[in-house]
Amino acid sequence: MAFSTTMLAWGVIDFAEGHEIAGQTEYGRAAVKWATDYFLKAYTANNEFYGQVGKGDIDHSYWGRPEEMTMERPSYKIDEDHPGSELAAETAAALAAAAVVFKDADPSYSEEVLQVAKELYDFANNFRENYDVSIEDAYYYYHSFNGYGDELCWAALWLARATGDDTYLTRARENYDEFDISGYLGTLGWDDKRGGVFSLFWLLTGDSQYSDLFVAYLNWLKNEADYTPEGLVALSDWGSNRAAANVAFMALWAAKNGFDTESNQEWARRQIGQMLGDNPKYQSFVVGYGVNPPEKPHHRSSSCPSLPESCIGAFNNPGPNPQTLYGALVGGPGLDGNYTDDRGDYQHNEVACDYNAAFTGALAALAEIS
Repeated sequence: MAFSTTMLAWGVIDFAEGHEIAGQTEYGRAAVKWATDYFLKAYTANNEFYGQVGKGDIDHSYWGRPEEMTMERPSYKIDEDHPGSELAAETAAALAAAAVVFKDADPSYSEEVLQVAKELYDFANNFRENYDVSIEDAYYYYHSFNGYGDELCWAALWLARATGDDTYLTRARENYDEFDISGYLGTLGWDDKRGGVFSLFWLLTGDSQYSDLFVAYLNWLKNEADYTPEGLVALSDWGSNRAAANVAFMALWAAKNGFDTESNQEWARRQIGQMLGDNPKYQSFVVGYGVNPPEKPHHRSSSCPSLPESCIGAFNNPGPNPQTLYGALVGGPGLDGNYTDDRGDYQHNEVACDYNAAFTGALAALAEIS
């Protein structure tokens, strides 16, 4: 959720013109604030932050409306005795990015979220531990494969951008060197912020050390990766559209900042086009949009009939979801290009907040150049 918010905010900031063209600026701000308001409530005391509600196995076994959940849903927090650096740092990044979003639109709110961002970054940096050691249930669902070094650096960079204070840039460099973030593992995502780190360092310093890394990172993702037969960059069999949308966002950001502009714009346009239905199979992957869109996404509440009807048996309903989840990007095709609109196929037909986060920013970027 925190990463999704950071990416949403980044799109609102750096593709502001596209949001204006589409009439989505206020909606973008509202979406960011919906999340950051929640983060403020989850920050219950200094160095205390609630990071999870519910147990993964119990929640996943339930199929129905969220407002009708009656099972026990315990809450889990991180604190000085049970730290969680990835969680605290990514939330700090989200709040710092939100501070930039609201700097002119709502200065008092901007100051409020920025102060909490500073405190959460200090918490993450001073009390270090993988968050899924402290919140053990998260290990089985959102395991931190990449550690917390990239999140610490990412948060410091967003704070540097939000405050203009070079102290945070110094801390980002310290985190960068300490954790050897110059390598890269895969596309920017909830577990790996390295691509974002390279880009923000480039933006804030203009240093060729970082621009060269960012360009190499982006070219590696675009040129070394496999593609589905239809032309979607195939970086993950689970949520392939999410991974492709994240790279498209980065390519469009690079283009706007003067790197290989026409090539990056065209590559990203093709990738986003794949998701919108501009592909050999004429298959849209956006619910409620385009030709042959998904009708049975893996999404509990939209699969339920309207109240007062019961949602029992909705998972196995052979028909379309009764509620249309307009705009949701489903996971996408497998690495072989195959896709079936199957409610039970969570790898390829699930929806999620982070699936739409960079996708939204990429659409705004394309609106600027259309």
